[in-house]
Amino acid sequence: MSLLLKLNQIVTRHAELQDSLSAGTLDSQKFVAASKEYAELGPLVEAVNEWHKAEQELKDAEAMAADPDMKAMAEEEAASIKKRLPVLEQAVKRMLLPKDAADEKNAILEIRAGTGGEEAALFAADLFRMYQRYAADHGWKFEIMELSDTGIGGYREAIATVTGRNVFARLKFESGVHRVQRVPATETQGRIHTSAATVAVLPEAEDVDIKIDEKDLRIDVFRSSGPGGQSVNTTDSAVRITHIPTGVVVSQQDEKSQHKNKAKAMKILRARLYDAERKRLDDLRAADRKGQVGSGDRSERIRTYNFPQSRVTDHRINLTLYSLDQVIEGRGLDELIDALTSDDEASRLAELAA
Repeated sequence: MSLLLKLNQIVTRHAELQDSLSAGTLDSQKFVAASKEYAELGPLVEAVNEWHKAEQELKDAEAMAADPDMKAMAEEEAASIKKRLPVLEQAVKRMLLPKDAADEKNAILEIRAGTGGEEAALFAADLFRMYQRYAADHGWKFEIMELSDTGIGGYREAIATVTGRNVFARLKFESGVHRVQRVPATETQGRIHTSAATVAVLPEAEDVDIKIDEKDLRIDVFRSSGPGGQSVNTTDSAVRITHIPTGVVVSQQDEKSQHKNKAKAMKILRARLYDAERKRLDDLRAADRKGQVGSGDRSERIRTYNFPQSRVTDHRINLTLYSLDQVIEGRGLDELIDALTSDDEASRLAELAA
């Protein structure tokens, strides 16, 4: 379907909804649905009208330029309108892009040490703190759900809930394998080591997003243990929940209360199942986009942090920044995220025009 035809259909639909709402013949349920659709289409229709108005103004200015007395003024006006038109057109196309229903959701951040032993665990801890500082800079709440530390500053696994405005929209492109190249503190020869950590960003799911049947769950309780296996609690407060149909297992033991651990485990389980369903639907809808920024493939190496060169490279968009210290502090992360968001938007706009 051509862009103009699609826009004409939207404008026509908006006018039909306006007529229906004005007529007062809809029952309460249909009135609410029509009002919602009318409100959602309003900004797009307004942008389309502004674009078409500018096109008409350009035609009028070009026609006016035929009059010798008006020629200079008309040509100046036409030049100004020609600069505005691509901006107006781009705004309309951007509003036509399908919205990701999860963009406004909170997120569950999961970071795990990968290859590289203790150095990978130390890097995982660095990444976790990077996102923690990034969240603080954006006024988001960062709640630690689980920390599995190595005893010397590294994290084997770290999970947190990030709550705030447009959290998932900003963090969703962070999922994947993050690689670090640096000289470990324990390295006496000054050799650069390469290790990795895996980041997963899941949209936090509500009950309405994913239904979980109690009969599909196996819930085990056990005694919490700390580093090295020592007991940190004398009661069976730790909880392990297994979702039998998918085999997804979530354990929680950070809280002293079994009830709180179960609630946290259910939150993580719900997010993982919701994320898996989103990816299944994405694969069905857009198998040809697997290699693009939004694929969320967590086995894909997405970024390298090279400490000797103070360099950060995002391999998906071939962007290299020489400001590693600012990125790892969280302050410089927006530059990467903005570039990834723009690249994804440009890809989707190209698809829209095809």
